[in-house]
Amino acid sequence: MTVSIVRPKSLTAATLSPALRLKDILKTLPKECFQKDMKKAWTAVIVNVLMVGLGYASIAIAPWFLLPLAWLFTGTALTGFFVIAHDCGHRSFAKRRWVNDLVGHIFMLPLIYPFHSWRLLHNLHHNHTNKMDVDNAWQPFRPELYDGMPKLIQQAYQGMRGRLWWLASIVHWAIMHFDPSRVEAKDRNKIKLSVAVVVGFAAIAFPLLIATLGFVGLVKFWLMPWLVYHFWMSTFTLVHHTAPDIDFQEPEQWHAAKAQLAGTVHCDYPLGVEWLCHQINVHVPHHLSTAIPSYNLRMAHESLRANWGAHLYESRFSWSLMKTITDQCHLYHAEECYQSFKAHHQLKG
Repeated sequence: MTVSIVRPKSLTAATLSPALRLKDILKTLPKECFQKDMKKAWTAVIVNVLMVGLGYASIAIAPWFLLPLAWLFTGTALTGFFVIAHDCGHRSFAKRRWVNDLVGHIFMLPLIYPFHSWRLLHNLHHNHTNKMDVDNAWQPFRPELYDGMPKLIQQAYQGMRGRLWWLASIVHWAIMHFDPSRVEAKDRNKIKLSVAVVVGFAAIAFPLLIATLGFVGLVKFWLMPWLVYHFWMSTFTLVHHTAPDIDFQEPEQWHAAKAQLAGTVHCDYPLGVEWLCHQINVHVPHHLSTAIPSYNLRMAHESLRANWGAHLYESRFSWSLMKTITDQCHLYHAEECYQSFKAHHQLKG
């Protein structure tokens, strides 16, 4: 995929009024954007289950040289599982909370992702998008924090912000989502429940898979698609809020409408990825309101283009896009948004 980056229409020239509120933007969206459609929601579930089943079948019958394609398809379809659970976490899948919680837990099982843990921590990201020291998704390190770290941690961070970006989601999953202390005391039992659910699933599924297909079967049917899923998770999350001219703001300067409208990136991916992942990369309207179901995101985005187009940041997935991000967007810089590792080390001498 070697398509060019589509720069913002007039991002540098367009300014948002400090008095602008999120609800002012939301009032311009069609009311239909916020309406749940159970037929569309459950159709997405059925189709996604069929696609994941097709993916596993392709892994079972594919000759060795076609396995990478089967893993790519299956891992991308499993990312669709996550997006369905994502809607459940935001209560935009079903009207009943218990349905959202049940479906969310089920669809995160193959990913070994604790549903409530992800849901609660992800809501923090939505409430404080691009706010320094608060946002928990791809926040750049401050230079002084980076300088004070052991060399090994610095090198790991360089990898996660550089060419190894696709592993960052695994690190985030392992560090953040199995620790109940990261949420308020009143929610910790929910975290413990979700962790118990996925640990119990893994304790049954993994030994069964090894017993029937051997350790190679575990790698072939679970690990490789799981790594593809984390490639997309890392890529989607990084691209959603990262560009050389999209800034993280100090808490006292943070402006909700600016962060959610102009600090969130719309990125076009290949049609197959968009379809299997339920349009989650139509991300600007999702950050304006998590109540918009995934199947209504494109409708909402077209409305935003018509009314707020000068403030939208739109790009297209390509190696050049990822190279730009991973070459430049490393450390926090108050005036220039980001400072690269190279520039930082040159300044230090």
